[in-house]
Amino acid sequence: MAVTGSMGRGCGIQAAVLGAMLAVGLTAATPAVARPDAVAFRGDYAPGTVVVNTRERKLYLVVEPGRAIRYPVGVGKAGKQWSGATRIDGKYRNPAWSPPADVKRDNPSIPDVIPGGSPANPMGVAAMTLAGGEYAIHGTNRPGSVGGFVSYGCIRMYNDDITDLYARVSVGTPVVVVAR
Repeated sequence: MAVTGSMGRGCGIQAAVLGAMLAVGLTAATPAVARPDAVAFRGDYAPGTVVVNTRERKLYLVVEPGRAIRYPVGVGKAGKQWSGATRIDGKYRNPAWSPPADVKRDNPSIPDVIPGGSPANPMGVAAMTLAGGEYAIHGTNRPGSVGGFVSYGCIRMYNDDITDLYARVSVGTPVVVVAR
């Protein structure tokens, strides 16, 4: 899914980056609760690192050794999940979105571009693209999908939560996606 217009290169850093993030109409089995929580955190990650645990469907922003801010997220559905280390390479408010080829193939009626701010735009109020792939961490216009295995590989957050995280991180922030 590409983010265009105010997002510059787009998602997937072209048309595919944010397309990987779109979860088309699936909802979570267990609803997640919107709000970041300060929690104890185990892991050998430097403060400032974003850690996404896909099995838990949680995103952690490490704030100090042993402490993190935790957010519920939606993650890739079966066959669309990934893991690895990357970094945030772009930050965009109200991005336009162009679905990547695989999303368009699965949903041919989706428009080629959905303007930022549109209720039909799956990116929500903000998106942060990830280097080296076609994925992003972004808001959503389908809050019921947060907490589920719903996307084409993107990390989906409540709009209030992406707004909070967006203010706490910058371009270059390390991101680690794990499936434990």
